[in-house]
Amino acid sequence: MNTTDHAVRVAAVGDIEEGEALQVPAERTGHSDTIAVFHDGGAYYALDDTCSHGQASLADGWIEDGEVECPLHSARFCLRTGEPQCMPATLAARTHKVEVREGEIWLHPGQEPTA
Repeated sequence: MNTTDHAVRVAAVGDIEEGEALQVPAERTGHSDTIAVFHDGGAYYALDDTCSHGQASLADGWIEDGEVECPLHSARFCLRTGEPQCMPATLAARTHKVEVREGEIWLHPGQEPTA
């Protein structure tokens, strides 16, 4: 199966500023949650947007050094793995594959990122 079959174009390179995130609604992706696409350190990452600890949007959090900090209770998550980096979060945020091709940012909902 071609991995681009379920890809969703979310933006052009340059549309998501460094240190910012873009929310992609569940209606566009077919996923159970809104997905946040983050731009950090020149790379793009995607996590389920809802914090695993509380009902807050990770896209509204602070993005720095490969992590996003939840705006509600300051839990931090690794953008690469989704793993919580501190309390109060104990459950990982689900990650999704993001790829850049021909100047466009593509999200692959439900697919694990490749190394």
